[in-house]
Amino acid sequence: MPILGLAPELYPTKPAHFDIEKVIRPNILALHPYRCARDDYSEGILLDANENALGHSIPPASSSTLDPELQPTLGLNLHRYPSPTHDSIKQRIAEIRGLPGPEYIFLGVGSDEVIDLLIRVCVSPGREKILITPPTYGMYSVCAQVNDVGVVKVPLELSGDAGEGGERGRFSLKVDEVKKAVSADPSIKLIFLCSPGNPTGTLIPLSSIRELLEYEDFKGIVIVDEAYIDFADEKASAVSLVKEYANLCVTQTLSKSFGLAAIRLGIAFAHPALVQILMNTKAPYNISTPTAALAHSALSPSAVSLMKEKVAQLVKSRGELLRGLAELAPLGLGPSIGGNDANFVMVPVLAKDGSGQPDNTRAQRIYKTLAESEGVVVRFRGNEPGCTACLRITIGSEDENKVVLQKLGELLKTL
Repeated sequence: MPILGLAPELYPTKPAHFDIEKVIRPNILALHPYRCARDDYSEGILLDANENALGHSIPPASSSTLDPELQPTLGLNLHRYPSPTHDSIKQRIAEIRGLPGPEYIFLGVGSDEVIDLLIRVCVSPGREKILITPPTYGMYSVCAQVNDVGVVKVPLELSGDAGEGGERGRFSLKVDEVKKAVSADPSIKLIFLCSPGNPTGTLIPLSSIRELLEYEDFKGIVIVDEAYIDFADEKASAVSLVKEYANLCVTQTLSKSFGLAAIRLGIAFAHPALVQILMNTKAPYNISTPTAALAHSALSPSAVSLMKEKVAQLVKSRGELLRGLAELAPLGLGPSIGGNDANFVMVPVLAKDGSGQPDNTRAQRIYKTLAESEGVVVRFRGNEPGCTACLRITIGSEDENKVVLQKLGELLKTL
């Protein structure tokens, strides 16, 4: 069955073992997408979409209760539906990430919409499954449960005997185990990888991702979640593989490196065939006009340059925070674990008796006391596989990092 809206010359041919029409649910392939008014015309006297021609009713600045910093959004034609495609944003993203054009890019309401939509278009409820690699981002399992699809778990390497990250170290991808799982269970349609991982902060080497993409027993799609990729090596992104492999989808976001978590803009990079499927299935106007306007500004050359400067500062601060945390070792704070390739670090709290063993109870007490008594909120990750007694600490401003080190040191002495 052909993919509606996809030109014949854009059908995928690589890798040879991948047939996208067998991955997409038949009812999705047969779907005739909703055609909205702005798909046809976007200029002229627009009387086709039942919008309010008199505009919004938010009072002007002099009498409005609207926050002053939001006042400029009132001039954005808020009474009109936004573009259903936002091709200019996609074109800019394509230029930044080195892809040919907008046809390789899908925009969602945060990466979470992209994750949910991929499950909905590929995995049949009650019959088929996704594969995840704990410890990992929790929304993969949440979306799977919402959509009534199964979850197969192949944990990352949890031992630190071979160091951190890479192909064999702690939190590395156990490629052979993933291969065994998909060979044993053909109902697995999607593999979700997180690189750099959350909460691990560890990159998955492109060599490991290639192994899965080329594994002929797996007929589905490999999804690489790169929310934190800008804090890692610039050559580490799997976007570089998108033109080569039609069975790959890479997700990113403007929430982390771009500092725009509030606008909820997620990005999927994939072969045009998969992008067309996502476009056919999404809600008509999923990206709002204010979000689009802010994204346009954030993707301008000057803004991207400033983003890179801030990322460089955060990476520098990451090193400083790690050195400061290492100085707390005599108080019972273990060395950081994971690859430290994101905008956070993860450290285990050890038992106060000097045994050197991770102590979940002590870690929880410190976590709660930091938040409730000291006004410093970090994240307790001690219940995740391989993360016993771990606190995940986001890289803050210079002053915030000093405070967290001070408060953590004080609590380690008393708790």
